[in-house]
Amino acid sequence: MWAKDRHHRIVSLLSIRDRISIDELIADLGVSRESVRRDIATLESEGKLVRFYGGVARPPTEGEPPLKARMQANSDAKRRIGEMASRLIRPGMLCAVDSGSTTHAFAKSLATVPGITVVTNSINIATLISAVPDSDLILVGGRVRLDMPGTYGELAMAEMARYRPDIAFFSTVALHAEYGASSFHLPEAEFARAMLVNAKRVVMLADSSKFGTLSRIQICECKRIDTLVTDKRAKASHLASLRESGIAEILLA
Repeated sequence: MWAKDRHHRIVSLLSIRDRISIDELIADLGVSRESVRRDIATLESEGKLVRFYGGVARPPTEGEPPLKARMQANSDAKRRIGEMASRLIRPGMLCAVDSGSTTHAFAKSLATVPGITVVTNSINIATLISAVPDSDLILVGGRVRLDMPGTYGELAMAEMARYRPDIAFFSTVALHAEYGASSFHLPEAEFARAMLVNAKRVVMLADSSKFGTLSRIQICECKRIDTLVTDKRAKASHLASLRESGIAEILLA
């Protein structure tokens, strides 16, 4: 069976089933595990499925709201999350921050911490940090997107790979105990992944409305997240499942 035929078969299966295991796909397609993994990677990059440990799921159909709307949604919770997250930083640290509405709220508090180095792909965050005294700002190069002002693509990821952040902060569209953190747009997910690879500590910033949901492109599994900073409205059941999935520390703002 050719790759395109396998891709069509996988998408067809997901049109009638919510989720399928990798072992089921191997048996159905009659190919090796490596071939199935390549097929999944291709379909995930096209937004046609969501990958999780051991299988795939049907992607959500709703798109991501515009940046302005996301910045206004749960703005008070995002402000408190940002304030608490900023307390994790010490002078002299190299901090990596990706582009997003929650990380933008965090950057407003980050801008009060002197003597740090910040590497980011966000134009808005770079503007805020540029005013911080005795701090260094690194805005990575790359292809600029206007809907989420920042730099993306291979150049941005390659430049990010040069750094070894003491701490990396990222936000996400969705967080699910089984599927992990996910994003709607591939360029955003790819940069977040690149940012987390060499980070000594990974901190996710997410208000509780993101819990139990999933989006199209996986960023990482829960076990890659060292600290989750969220708001006090989070359900105890969600927090318990996230801890069981490998998130070591959860801070409530």
